[in-house]
Amino acid sequence: MIGPVAAQDASKAGALNNGMKLSSDQPIQIDSDRLDVHNDVGTATFTGNVTVIQGTTLMKAGSMIVYYVKKPEKTDAEKAADKAAPKTETKSAGPAGAGAQDIDHIEVNDKVYVKSEDQVATGDHGTFDMKTQVLVLTGSKVVLSQGDNVGVGCKLTVQMKSGQAQLESCKNGQTGRVSIVVAPKSAPKN
Repeated sequence: MIGPVAAQDASKAGALNNGMKLSSDQPIQIDSDRLDVHNDVGTATFTGNVTVIQGTTLMKAGSMIVYYVKKPEKTDAEKAADKAAPKTETKSAGPAGAGAQDIDHIEVNDKVYVKSEDQVATGDHGTFDMKTQVLVLTGSKVVLSQGDNVGVGCKLTVQMKSGQAQLESCKNGQTGRVSIVVAPKSAPKN
C-alpha cells in the first residue's frame, strides 16, 4: 500500500511507535578525522567521518559540535576560598575530559545517519538534547525506515527514552504531506 498519511493537521503524521531508543547507561564512543576543543566557549567540534556509538545506537555525520554545560562563574568569596584551600590535584572538567552527563546538546550536519535497533533515520541536520533525550532530524528529505516500511518528510522528532517518533511534512513541498510505504507482512508458506 502506497500513499500519503494524513493526520489531524495535514502537515503532520501521527506518532511512529516502537522506534529509536538510547541506552543512557552505556558509554559513548566518538571517532572522527579531527577534533577541535574550545574550552573558552565549552564546545568540541568533530569533523570528517564522525561516528558515534552508544549501546545499539549508531550515528554518522560529516561534522558534530558538542556543547558542554557551562558551569556558573564563581563569586569573589568562592574564589578567595579556593585560594585559601590547600592545593590538591583535580581532574579537568573541561570538554576534553567531560563525561556524557556534562553534555548539554549536540548538533550534527552533513548527511546525518542514525540507526537504533532495526530503525534507520537520515537527514541533512540534527540536534540531540541530552536533558530531554530528544533527537530532531531535518532536511529536504528526512527518511525513517524499519525494514521495508519507509516514511518520508522534512522533520523527524524522536523521544529517545520512549522510542516515539513524529514525522512532519515539507511545508513548501509539492504535496505538503508526509508519505509512507508500509510493506505487507509475509504470508506463511505451505
